[in-house]
Amino acid sequence: MRNKSSGFIGFVKGPVSVILMTSAFWHIVVWAAGIPFNYYVSLALFAVDLVVAYLLLDRLIYFFSQFILPIQNPKHRQEIYSRVKNFDGSNRGPALFIKNGRVIEHEGEADKHGPGLIVLDTASAAVLRTDTEIKDTIGPGVVFTKSYKKNGEHHNEYVAGSVDLRAQWQFIGPLASEQPFLNPASAPKPGLDPQKSRQQTNGLTRDGFEIVPTISIKFRIKRPVENRPTESGVTTEYEFDPESVRNAITREVVQLGTADNSKVRMEWNKLPAHLVVNLWREYIRKFKLGDLFTSTGVSGLQTIEDMINKRVRQKDAVALDDTGLPTGEWQESLEFRQLESRGLEIMEVRIHNVSFESEIEKQHIEQWSAEWLTLAKKEAQQLKEKETLIETAARDEASKTFARIASMPFHVTNKQPQQNPFKTLQLLILPLKDYLLSESNANTEMEAELRKLDDVWKWLLDNNPDGTGPRIHPGDKP
Repeated sequence: MRNKSSGFIGFVKGPVSVILMTSAFWHIVVWAAGIPFNYYVSLALFAVDLVVAYLLLDRLIYFFSQFILPIQNPKHRQEIYSRVKNFDGSNRGPALFIKNGRVIEHEGEADKHGPGLIVLDTASAAVLRTDTEIKDTIGPGVVFTKSYKKNGEHHNEYVAGSVDLRAQWQFIGPLASEQPFLNPASAPKPGLDPQKSRQQTNGLTRDGFEIVPTISIKFRIKRPVENRPTESGVTTEYEFDPESVRNAITREVVQLGTADNSKVRMEWNKLPAHLVVNLWREYIRKFKLGDLFTSTGVSGLQTIEDMINKRVRQKDAVALDDTGLPTGEWQESLEFRQLESRGLEIMEVRIHNVSFESEIEKQHIEQWSAEWLTLAKKEAQQLKEKETLIETAARDEASKTFARIASMPFHVTNKQPQQNPFKTLQLLILPLKDYLLSESNANTEMEAELRKLDDVWKWLLDNNPDGTGPRIHPGDKP
């Protein structure tokens, strides 16, 4: 009924009905005014009007249809012309817009059959199919869907699935504001379901403790080696790779249900989280609770995060034994191979907001506090021993320096030994004064030492039986 009414409305708006009504109105006016007219001439003029109106309408539609969409391919001119020409007809196909991987359509567009068109933004790609086969992979730009007959059957192309080409972050597990180990009866907000988010990432340690983290995953559709423009002439900054998009949409993963053993088709953007959670549960079983949090070295959580990143981003990874220690054996990463076959790549995996039972947490904090105090005392003792060693080494070095400076005046060869002990002491004091003067730098302690040496010097001068002192270098203070 809707198709019939739309067809009638289209006929009324068409050139035939306009010319027919105009000609009928004109002949009624002429007949009412008593003006004679020739029926054959009127029919000829009516036929000419129809031909001219059809040709003019057809060319105008062809001209203006090229400005409706940003087409860049010359062969698309005829396609957009045929779509605009049949837009009001009942045999046109759907007109869709795909934005950020989501199909946007008006009500009833999906029910339309026939040639249609799809406009994709620079972050979107899709796969077309019919009821019997997979067709083309389309990227950003304007795409025209087809309708054709094959083996006597009528086939229409439609969207089998769409993807977002941008890099995406996905968060699984409880949020920082949630309390997964809280009693459900005393949940702070009715809208939150901590138990559901708890089951997404919960895992058991080797000693049987349940750990629930928040896991964030950054992933995207695999990008091509060389970024090329699409068939519509659009070069997107997100780099469209037809093979990766096709694999992500058409190579479905079936997940077995745990309750009724039902099969559930997993969407392309759910696979990274599924693989990462399975890896988390595999590795958490290799560590004890105390191994996950260490104050020195690499903790168990850091090891798990590093191993998950390697398993999803590399073809091979080093295996860990049942206690979390590397075996040295390289194994093929099945997770990386699954992602590669689906046209996906994981860029980064993070584990944070780790939570467990409050009693366990309290016990762990107490244990950590005791260990911290023991470590602090041990480090304090090590610092004291190191300080003592440094002092001893500095004292030995100072003694060597003193001996070297004080013995400088006695290094002269072929010199007779000094018989006067007072002069010997003066020869010992003189280089020490020279050294202290060059290194003093207005230091109060140095000045005090210089005054002491001056006092000794004066005493030696006063008590020297010869009444003479050693030769003083120019610039030295007496």
